Amino acid sequence: MEIIKNQKHIFLYALILTFIVFNFGIFMGYMLESSRINKINTLYLNAETELLDQIIQKDTLEILDLNCDILIEENIKFADRIYKEALLIQKYEDANRINSDIMFQHKRFDLLRALFWINSMKIKQKCNASYHNLVYFYKYNNPSLEQKSKQQFFSNLLREIKEKRGSNVMLIPLAADNDLPSINLLSEEYDITELPVILIDENIKITDVENIEDIEKYLD
Repeated sequence: MEIIKNQKHIFLYALILTFIVFNFGIFMGYMLESSRINKINTLYLNAETELLDQIIQKDTLEILDLNCDILIEENIKFADRIYKEALLIQKYEDANRINSDIMFQHKRFDLLRALFWINSMKIKQKCNASYHNLVYFYKYNNPSLEQKSKQQFFSNLLREIKEKRGSNVMLIPLAADNDLPSINLLSEEYDITELPVILIDENIKITDVENIEDIEKYLD
């Protein structure tokens, strides 16, 4: 009887320990996920502030008819920032399970990037800037295995181009299937019907590539 009683105590202790460890794991997972979401939110707020400041600079230059050099320089700096932040956000998303908070933050970044794209077009037209706009439209929600593979290939090529050409390229990734009216309008304007697709300087669409040269030939 004593042995049976001891076994019951051991089982009870094991059950309590399992319960504690299980709930601790859930708590730590929640805290880690919340931390990543907060980091993404901080990145967004910083980028939003910088872009709004840049837009004000552009409007000021138009009103005062000042030199374009400062505006182009600031636009290039911001483009480099959002490229680095896109890599970091992708890292956070890969580590997190995709939930409503992550999707909401992603939509906010898509809107910010779309606004940056529009601003870059205006600056390029006004200041005759020599940089290239590379807008990468991709499927964010439930891509097929074929699309995932193709998008990974496109991403790798575009990353290589950005690292190679630096400030000569404004790389702007946009999820085209997040049901955002402004991005839907841009997609319709440039006849984006197949994903993924790369839009170069608002007039060249690339849906199939074999190597980096297939893209770079439009940048020289």
